[in-house]
Amino acid sequence: MNKQQKIESFDPSQPGLADATVFGLPFTSEESEIVIVPVPWEVTVSYGAGTSEGPDAVLDASFQVDLLHQDFPELWKLGIYMDHAPEHWAKNSDKYKSLAQPIIEALENGEDVSTFPALQSDLDKINKVCRELHTEVKERVLFWQRQGKKVALLGGDHSTPLGYYEALAETHESFGILHLDAHMDLRIAYEGFTYSHASIMYNTLQLPQVSKIVQIGIRDFCEQEVDVVKKSNGRVIVHTDADMKAKAFEGLSWKDQCDEIIAQLPQKVTISFDIDGMYPWYCPNTGTPVPGGFSFEQATYLFNKLAESGKEIIGFDLVEVAPGENDDWDGNVGARMLFHMCGVFAKSQNLNVGKKVTF
Repeated sequence: MNKQQKIESFDPSQPGLADATVFGLPFTSEESEIVIVPVPWEVTVSYGAGTSEGPDAVLDASFQVDLLHQDFPELWKLGIYMDHAPEHWAKNSDKYKSLAQPIIEALENGEDVSTFPALQSDLDKINKVCRELHTEVKERVLFWQRQGKKVALLGGDHSTPLGYYEALAETHESFGILHLDAHMDLRIAYEGFTYSHASIMYNTLQLPQVSKIVQIGIRDFCEQEVDVVKKSNGRVIVHTDADMKAKAFEGLSWKDQCDEIIAQLPQKVTISFDIDGMYPWYCPNTGTPVPGGFSFEQATYLFNKLAESGKEIIGFDLVEVAPGENDDWDGNVGARMLFHMCGVFAKSQNLNVGKKVTF
């Protein structure tokens, strides 16, 4: 059965096929326009855990997402396929996360890890295996791009997209990042881990192809991160949650704020969405929740405006979804945000997502 026959025989009004790919869609990787690379990884997390299980939680919840998206009703027909992460990614995540915990505890107790040969050796091993992961992610993304696919990444903790950005840097001379997060993630080798989840944007700044990072929703940061911003020569623009709320309280509409944000981005943009950027009730089990944030609808409105702006969305990553022990709420929110982000990605790439459903 070819793709067109699958489209004609598939009933999008019914729950997705349980033995199919993400969102219950019946398409193979070859038949899908969009490929999601899952990265189940959380080696350097120092507070809440569970983000390595995020891709599976989102996948499980995706089968209950209604496919008639109001903004992108034909999106499902393009095909969205979730890649299979190599088994050693999750195994290494568990193994090296265990090695990382004594290092984190030593640092929290004020110890100098370099004076403990065993801990320093483990730290070196962790930095090495994290670098290997990023290289493998990069190669995986480039593999799918060479097949003509539009590729996105699903974490895992926020360290996971570095190899993704490196792949984008091989195919695009210059691009910016729209970064939604509660944190700046500009710490330098946080807790000694070169590739910490809290260092992703600092590491990304080392890529000369990344011309701009525009951060929104920020509400936790340290002096070192502020210093990185000030020394970035305008490459990093920060919209803190407090400043954005103050503008709203004083009468500036969300539309006007979105226009301001989009104007600060270059022509080519990838989106990095840490789920903890939203109000914590959307993601109660994420690793480092912070009071404040923005709503699901504010995020999707911003993405829609970006897709309509004439700027090109070249990719996205969605990270830090962590499932709860007793419910699948985080996975549910993550799956619906993933579907919407696929829609804006596809629309920006001039793929047929259909006309908005109106009533």
